[in-house]
Amino acid sequence: MSNEKQVDAGRRGLLVATCAAGGVVGVSTGAALISTFQPSERAKAAGAPVEVDISDVAPGTMKVVEWRGKPVWILRRTPEMLASLKKNDEKVADPNSDKFFQIETPAYAKNETRSRKEHEEVLVVVGICSHLGCSPSSRFATGAQPNLPDDWNGGFLCPCHGSTFDLAARVFKNKPAPANMDVPPYMFLADNRILIGKDEKGEA
Repeated sequence: MSNEKQVDAGRRGLLVATCAAGGVVGVSTGAALISTFQPSERAKAAGAPVEVDISDVAPGTMKVVEWRGKPVWILRRTPEMLASLKKNDEKVADPNSDKFFQIETPAYAKNETRSRKEHEEVLVVVGICSHLGCSPSSRFATGAQPNLPDDWNGGFLCPCHGSTFDLAARVFKNKPAPANMDVPPYMFLADNRILIGKDEKGEA
């Protein structure tokens, strides 16, 4: 009788130990699964907003950053560059950005400068041509040049099929590109710091 009690007690001890060990494994496995289902840092970075310091972008120059694997141009326009936009209003296909390529144009960019009113000199645009996805080259110098009209006011030229865009990235009429280059959602965190991919309405 006492032997049976000792065996039962031994079995109960073994069972408790086994359950305890199983519980630890279960918790560990659960933690591993939770970790597995969380997005990797690379995945989060692929679509996360990008904060950019533009204090080094002098008037008349442009900075290129990457957002979602695409080049985003940040151009700080001079007063002369801004003034040139009005000269192009009759020449561009969609002066007020009523249409869009891949990203719906934010309301604050549906204007002649395609920028925020409080920082109208700063253009933020995805540097991809709306024709076949090539990346245009900057052609900021004005006047006659190869592959450009004699009355060129500065802008961008797509080397693939010749589409031209002004300094607000608006496509000129009768070009292969069907739409202006996209303006991504963005907001100013400070006068020289912007966040690309997110604005007051949330992330893109």
